[in-house]
Amino acid sequence: MYSVLLVAQYIIKYCNEKNYSVSNLKLQKLLYFVQAEFLVSTGVPCFPEEIEAWDFGPVVPEVYHRYKVYGSSSIPYNNTGLQGRISPSDNAMIEDMVDQCAKYTASQLVEMTHNQEPWLRAYAPYRSNVITKRSIRDFFSEEE
Repeated sequence: MYSVLLVAQYIIKYCNEKNYSVSNLKLQKLLYFVQAEFLVSTGVPCFPEEIEAWDFGPVVPEVYHRYKVYGSSSIPYNNTGLQGRISPSDNAMIEDMVDQCAKYTASQLVEMTHNQEPWLRAYAPYRSNVITKRSIRDFFSEEE
């Protein structure tokens, strides 16, 4: 497993290299889909931090607060000195998921997640409920 901030930083770096726009809102959905891919493909999470059901879909609060300064703008990549490396095979899995999601806007990704069981079950207005890793794994395992 990796720190969610390391994974977020890698996604931002990759998006900048590929000229994909990545706002904080879109980054949150990418982290959700990356986590789902890891849970289904490897049986273990990509990162240990919890994902919560917020009004605009799944959110990792730590990442949200780190990048909220950019608002709805695309987040530029700058090496903030996070320690750690992601293995080449895990990089490939992350890149594949980002490539799959790149064609969608942040709003389209929000709409997708709003129609999926993990968010629907966890969401309650004015509350930050955790979307369990088990619910994510179970939902996406059935999708395959």
